[in-house]
Amino acid sequence: MEMTRIESELKSSARLRAFLQGLAASERAVFLQTLKPTEIRYLLYDWPMWARAKQLPPPGDWRVWLLMAGRGFGKTRAGAEWVRWLATHCRHRGHIALVGDTFDDVRHVMVEGPSGILAVSPPRRRPQWYRSQRRLIWPNGVVASCFSASDPEQLRGPEFSFAWADEIGKWPYEAAWDNLMLALRAGERPRCLATTTPRPKSWLAALAKAPDTALVQGSTVENQANLAPDFVAAMHARFGGQAIARQELDGVLLDEVPGALWSRALIAACRRPPPERRDLLRVLVGVDPALGGPGETGIIVVGKCRDGQIWVLEDASCDGAPDMWAAAVRQSFAKWRAEAVIAEVNQGGNLIRTLLTQAGTPLPLREVRAMRAKSIRAEPVAAAYARQQVFHAGSFDRLEDQMCSCVTGVRQRPSPDRLDALVWGINALLTGLETEFSELQL
Repeated sequence: MEMTRIESELKSSARLRAFLQGLAASERAVFLQTLKPTEIRYLLYDWPMWARAKQLPPPGDWRVWLLMAGRGFGKTRAGAEWVRWLATHCRHRGHIALVGDTFDDVRHVMVEGPSGILAVSPPRRRPQWYRSQRRLIWPNGVVASCFSASDPEQLRGPEFSFAWADEIGKWPYEAAWDNLMLALRAGERPRCLATTTPRPKSWLAALAKAPDTALVQGSTVENQANLAPDFVAAMHARFGGQAIARQELDGVLLDEVPGALWSRALIAACRRPPPERRDLLRVLVGVDPALGGPGETGIIVVGKCRDGQIWVLEDASCDGAPDMWAAAVRQSFAKWRAEAVIAEVNQGGNLIRTLLTQAGTPLPLREVRAMRAKSIRAEPVAAAYARQQVFHAGSFDRLEDQMCSCVTGVRQRPSPDRLDALVWGINALLTGLETEFSELQL
């Protein structure tokens, strides 16, 4: 098996490294002077000899190697070296995927960066970089293609034997990861290396716990010898014992974003069995539409009971063309026998009304316009949660991820469309339906 041979070579390099480390400095200098220039060059590009143990593939029959560590740990170098090793040594000349947050990230970090694939490759085995085609081709014919996680649809269709996914914690769409995993289906033993600084996302936490994931964690200080002399001390002085230091420097996967308007504990305390439809006086469908390009449309159904309690009833958000989300809005409206659709019209204007009309008979639409930042609009809703006035009729993981990442004054990327739809709907119930929604400005 090709991976068995790679593991054998890793052991050989480890033995050589142990031998060199066992020599005194003077003995090591004498030994190196006995080597030929070609042997010196070989040693320089023998990554397993220089790497720390956590930067090398872990043992076991894993599908995903999740290298989750602090900034400056050496994650990029580990990823680039792993790809180089696969392209050079694997008998199965499979297609490799290189996926970053954006194409600029793939190019400037993963391929052309100081620790990227081109930089770590020996001159005679360096791949040809076809920038316009977004692909690398090695002398032996192995191909690596570049993709942006900001456009998950690009990962539909192709299939790969291996993949390096960089900074998955800041990928804007979980669908990019799902599509990559679906494309990892070629060869005898498809594998993916995911390198990232941790982010409090439920799907990332689930990936870390998956049975076919080999989780490796590390901190910035482990690579201190290769960083600027005062960097680690300066960062610890700046962040001290704050949670952000544990995330960004120690590589710890936190459950919460420091300063977020919602906590997972608060939301968990607001989870209740759903009420009967007959107990709901008002039901609204909040909509934050995606117009003019790829993106998610937030569709959240909320209701208000006779006792004044507000309920989040359904998250029907979807990715898709306008006709698809318009049909999803209509379906939720009918399912819950809603009173009105509350939709943001900053970008769409009359287009939203037209789309909903084209999907069937006209729906009662109440138009709202955003006049303040998203996080500021969310503050009254977060306060209602704190008063235990709002409850969740179930678990809504992706919505709750956006809620627990909402910090006043901090712009979320991508736009938190599910949260926006929630805010529109609940604010409408908080202010009362007697308000003229077409004039409601938040």
